[in-house]
Amino acid sequence: MTVRTGYHVNSNTPSDDYLIPLKLTWTSTGALEGGTVTYPKPTLEKYEFSEKPLSVFTGNFELVANFKVSANAPAGPGMAVGKLRYQACSNKACYPPKTIEVTAPYQVQ
Repeated sequence: MTVRTGYHVNSNTPSDDYLIPLKLTWTSTGALEGGTVTYPKPTLEKYEFSEKPLSVFTGNFELVANFKVSANAPAGPGMAVGKLRYQACSNKACYPPKTIEVTAPYQVQ
């Protein structure tokens, strides 16, 4: 993942309940079942619009997704499809949350 300079996204464990967490989910297919997603350790940063530090991700970071391959999955290539929900913010304000589609190629052997 890459967050543009001057922006951040709330972590998967935001500091306040009203903040939208970063969340990656996968759609189960006949071949794959989405499993756990491992998020990096967030940083706590203080911004003008918040009285307390916020749990955020900035810059470049990785999300690691684990999948379970179905016993009857056909051999060959495929495409995992998921959704990434996030709320981007600048140093002054947060923007409406977005959900985007993400894809990842895979190969069943």
